[in-house]
Amino acid sequence: MLKLGIIGLGSMGTNHARTILDEKVEGVELSAVCDSHEHLLAQYPEAHPFTDSDALLESDKVDAVLIATPHYSHTTIGIKALECGKHVLVEKPISVHKADAERLIAAYRGGDQVFAAMFNQRTDPYYRKLRELIVGGELGEVRRVNWIVTDWFRTETYYKSGGWRATWAGEGGGVLLNQCPHNLDLYQWLFGLPQRVRAFGQIGRYHDIEVEDDVTAYFEYDNGKHGVFITSTGEAPGTNRLEVAAERGKVVIERNRFTYTRNETPMSEFCQSAAGRFASPGTWNVEIPLPGHGGQHAEVIQNFVDAATKGAELIAPATEGIHSVELGNAILQSLLEERTVTLPLDAGAYEALLKKKIASSTHKKETVEVATEDMAGSF
Repeated sequence: MLKLGIIGLGSMGTNHARTILDEKVEGVELSAVCDSHEHLLAQYPEAHPFTDSDALLESDKVDAVLIATPHYSHTTIGIKALECGKHVLVEKPISVHKADAERLIAAYRGGDQVFAAMFNQRTDPYYRKLRELIVGGELGEVRRVNWIVTDWFRTETYYKSGGWRATWAGEGGGVLLNQCPHNLDLYQWLFGLPQRVRAFGQIGRYHDIEVEDDVTAYFEYDNGKHGVFITSTGEAPGTNRLEVAAERGKVVIERNRFTYTRNETPMSEFCQSAAGRFASPGTWNVEIPLPGHGGQHAEVIQNFVDAATKGAELIAPATEGIHSVELGNAILQSLLEERTVTLPLDAGAYEALLKKKIASSTHKKETVEVATEDMAGSF
């Protein structure tokens, strides 16, 4: 039985604790909880309580930890946990910026130590099937990607529910750092990182916040592939539509449907060989029925436990988490500096930019007390 401690009992930490206590994960016990707010610890009388994460990590009460604290401390607590020899599952993003992600990953020992990230959308059968078609060569070379993901709607109350939320000092960004690490991880997992990023957007377009809540980014690849990524926390009703144009057809994932329109002849081949001026390749509509949307958080926690106790292969190794951090940083840097940013990202320059935003912040954050809510509809 793996002894797991949860560090951070906010919305996500509470959600993860309930997942374990409701026995949705096998082979694990919630043996410790940690939060600086002592009243939150009383909800878990079956677990050893800690108000200091170092004390928990230096104790013998846990074999593994799930880090669900505000973003900046993912790095500091993660490093300490890895150095203490614990198995570590860290919430997204693994760090706020690339330089911190590099520091965190450098502390990883490898070997039997398990280091995973909470990229629960990698369990989704829709994205897993798309990756299978890409990696297996069925789609041929991908030419264009468009992803509109504006169904991350958040109210003003959401942003006021924590003093750290939507601030440069507390979160390091807005929609790109809080909601979209999932989508940015999936994007790079499916299509790889672009070489150039040009982004446009607005700070506090829909909310009284000092960070971005509306973004449109353009991605360029050296091989000619390009992508457009649009996200917002201010659109209702929102859209989640991923469209992939490739040599052998087009895939659209939207509204719980996976649509594959397959070319009878690959696009470029038909373009060069067709005699008619206005001809287009014939197509087949390929129906791919898929079950639900995967196990999400419970499946990732189960996979983490199985990796620690049985050597299972990880769904989302935390070392891969640096890629979504880098892509999000590049988008935000391009937006803020109004220029094209090339990858690999200059980690030091971005860290300096972020520190400058923190130092120059004059935004007055209002907070309110809110009741615990079911988060199932938020992902």
